[in-house]
Amino acid sequence: MTRPARGRFQELERETTTVRPIGHHRTSPWFDIRRDQDGTEYMGVSVRGIAILRLVLANKGTAFTQEEREALCLDGLLPPAVKTLEQQAERAYAGYSEMTSNIGRYQYLRSLQERQEILFYELLEEHLEEMLPIVYTPTVGEAVQRFNAIYQNPRGVTLSPGNIDRAYEVLGNYPLEDVRMIVATDSSAILGIGDQGYGGLAIPIGKLALYTVGGGVSPFHTMPVSLDVGTDRQDLVEDELYLGVRQKRLRGEDYLAFVDRFVDAVSRRYPHAIVQWEDLSKDTAFTVLERYRDKLPSFNDDIQGTGAVALAGVVSACKAKRERLRDQTVVIHGAGAGGVGVAWAIREGMKREGLTDEEARARVLVLDSKGLLLEDRGGMEDYKRAYTQPRARVERWRFEGDAPCLLESVRESGATVLLGLSGRPGAFDEPVVRAAAANTDRPIVFPLSNPTSSCEACPDDLFAWTGGKALVATGSPFPCVSHGGEEHPIGQGNNAFIFPGLGMGAILARATRITDAMVLEAAYALADYIAAHHLPEGRIYPPVTELRQVSIEVATRVIQCAIDEGVGTPIPGEDIESYVRSHFWRPHYPPYRAE
Repeated sequence: MTRPARGRFQELERETTTVRPIGHHRTSPWFDIRRDQDGTEYMGVSVRGIAILRLVLANKGTAFTQEEREALCLDGLLPPAVKTLEQQAERAYAGYSEMTSNIGRYQYLRSLQERQEILFYELLEEHLEEMLPIVYTPTVGEAVQRFNAIYQNPRGVTLSPGNIDRAYEVLGNYPLEDVRMIVATDSSAILGIGDQGYGGLAIPIGKLALYTVGGGVSPFHTMPVSLDVGTDRQDLVEDELYLGVRQKRLRGEDYLAFVDRFVDAVSRRYPHAIVQWEDLSKDTAFTVLERYRDKLPSFNDDIQGTGAVALAGVVSACKAKRERLRDQTVVIHGAGAGGVGVAWAIREGMKREGLTDEEARARVLVLDSKGLLLEDRGGMEDYKRAYTQPRARVERWRFEGDAPCLLESVRESGATVLLGLSGRPGAFDEPVVRAAAANTDRPIVFPLSNPTSSCEACPDDLFAWTGGKALVATGSPFPCVSHGGEEHPIGQGNNAFIFPGLGMGAILARATRITDAMVLEAAYALADYIAAHHLPEGRIYPPVTELRQVSIEVATRVIQCAIDEGVGTPIPGEDIESYVRSHFWRPHYPPYRAE
């Protein structure tokens, strides 16, 4: 079987990267990545025999040399032939190709990750475009829903009401000792499928796979965390296969006391770690972000990552039609964590182009299930209030009910940009899209909700309803659309273009805080990359095959921003991009030495 040709950026990275470890502490009680006096990397191993083959990050399988087999008591425990990592990947891809369903492919890759993790990353890197929708959205959503039925191997750390008082000791049980990147979820708002209980652990596992393959964060420094505070899903509680805590979710002060203990334990056990909060419910996500962002460097991908990737796409689309962001009127359908995060980022982008806060607020309209957010609405969640419009704004509008609906808001505001984060399939129907097209020659329409089943519109319909003039990007992967004799690539507004580079940059800068400016810098780094490489060919976002190159540029800009903000450590002795490249982890097998 032949291996696929590497793209221009993959070749560039492989040739120019000499990987240096991120940390300087022991990797694990059983193995340690070291360098000898000549600077040669090697793996020192303190266990022997079959135990090595059960340590997923240490297991090289058939790639152990004969000398290593004899020194590590593996002689006779493996097939006689010695194979390279590349040969192993070819064999693994052949097995992957035998799978007939996406969930089967997901299970195959997860099983491989739990046997030989380095091989897993080699395979994922070689087939990133094909496998990203399997390890990440949309297939990971199905994996979450079926987590309890398809569970095979433990991974990461789970904290629950039963052990949270021992959080520091529990973290000490994790087999990696120098953790730098943590993705933590309480599984209360997974993708577009809501409360998934313990099954939400599949999301941090998938996110960290992208941190490694896309952002260059070594898997020897990562940790997925489930904050299992219970579930409000009675069907899960009654499911005999359910693996999580069978109680109602902790809320209010009890919930915050739980997370306080987690944050305190992380701060003491892993003082250099970055925490990414993932899939917290909208009423919790903002509270957690503000409560802890000054206690440990952390960010919320649903709020800030989604906002940054949407901002980058809208800025790119504006450049494509030779207009400015500050001149657009933006309607955002969806006022959860993602929708409000996008509203924040778009407003900040408009202010960057010279608008006042009041002017930017007037140009960004946010709707929830009850319609346009208006200042005088009663019973509104606090986090939405900064994104409301005054009642006077709509006094001359034509609408029914107490607040304008989506169609009325698009029509009456003169919206030129339509962003979907509602999780409502079909919300961008023909009347809504045609109303946007009546306001501008080239409407920007991004149905960004995940998974695919929750997407607000299909790209082919958007082109049909606008005569092929819409500028379209989606949250889930879609094929090119043929319209008017032309092929239109559909860019994916994937958070993976933001969070791996943002996290890696924060790690390398030893950031003490992840500031709003760092998040926005990640967005503009992506926008500048798109403008330099893809706008002429009509792409709003890069292909995922360029994820690593994007992450290098994002991380470089984030590090400089952290230094400028006074929250990062200056990079010694070399330019920042070279420093990022030199620490960008790639799958490889170092020589092993018995210790």
